Amino acid sequence: MTNKQDIKYMQRCLQLAQLGRGSAQPNPMVGSVVVYKDRIIGEGYHHKCGEAHAEVNAINSVKDKSLLAHSTLYVNLEPCSHIGRTPACSTRIIEEKISRVVIACIDSFDKVAGKGVEMLKKAGVNVSVGVLEKESLHLNRRFFTFHRKKRPYIILKWAQTIDGYIDYDRSIEKPNAAWITNEISRKLVHKWRTEEPAFLVGTQTVLKDNPQLNVRAWDGANPLRVTVDRNNVFKANTNIIDDSQKTLVFTSKKKEKEYRNTDFVIIDNNKNIEVQIFEELYNREIQSVVIEGGKIVLDSIISMGLWDEARVFIGDHKFESGTKAPKFNHPLSKHITLGNSKLNIYFADNNA
Repeated sequence: MTNKQDIKYMQRCLQLAQLGRGSAQPNPMVGSVVVYKDRIIGEGYHHKCGEAHAEVNAINSVKDKSLLAHSTLYVNLEPCSHIGRTPACSTRIIEEKISRVVIACIDSFDKVAGKGVEMLKKAGVNVSVGVLEKESLHLNRRFFTFHRKKRPYIILKWAQTIDGYIDYDRSIEKPNAAWITNEISRKLVHKWRTEEPAFLVGTQTVLKDNPQLNVRAWDGANPLRVTVDRNNVFKANTNIIDDSQKTLVFTSKKKEKEYRNTDFVIIDNNKNIEVQIFEELYNREIQSVVIEGGKIVLDSIISMGLWDEARVFIGDHKFESGTKAPKFNHPLSKHITLGNSKLNIYFADNNA
């Protein structure tokens, strides 16, 4: 049975793990603490892919290494047992003679998947698994979806008015989209752009709104921009192909012009385009993608049931006519008030 102390220290692991949000990918977010006589003597998290893992950082932070043999190591994900970009964490734990290890959940990655626990147990380490397992699975839902479903974790995002429109009727007098939400919501979206590796918009959204899909209202790196231009209709002044950041354009026609930061991927118009996009992102190790629209893309993804999370902003005014928001009927998981706007969050897996 899980005791209160184990829960307390695993909660700290989850707090530490989130410090790697956006920078640890394609690796999972992992935090670890070392506890000696009910006192944390070391802690760490996985900062960046290719750098030391959380367990190693936690062990290295312990000043008196003689205490390790009498300590418990907590970690929210099974320690790795293979040599990849860094040495195996299970080996380091065994070398330091740590007697007990508490793990939140098993790693679904094929090269680990129970092998770390097996290695520790064979070395005589007392291993406990399942402390705050649900919370840990949720934290790294992108990582687990990527390895289990062989595709990115798909996040839908749109803003709609209280009367259910995502855009008004465009005209010569009103050629540009109106803001539906507020400044708080816009800053939050820019924060997301630093946390999720890719953002996707459809052809019509590019043609109508000419989005930049970069980070301006937050500090952090730009995401990979993804879009579809089947027939090369984007003009030279289109922001998404300005080559200012990494961009992926799916097209059925080869592009003559050479780009430094923009890749053009040929698609088969006789096959499902969304599936081809997600396969390419998976092959590029993109663990999550935010679909910002427009309605055609969103409706297609929803109709196929090919989504994992939806983030829907609700503004406080009405359009009364225009483009209706996607038809979406799913139990609400979370609600956040953002000034005069609100954010509804849905998970395809109601247990997430």
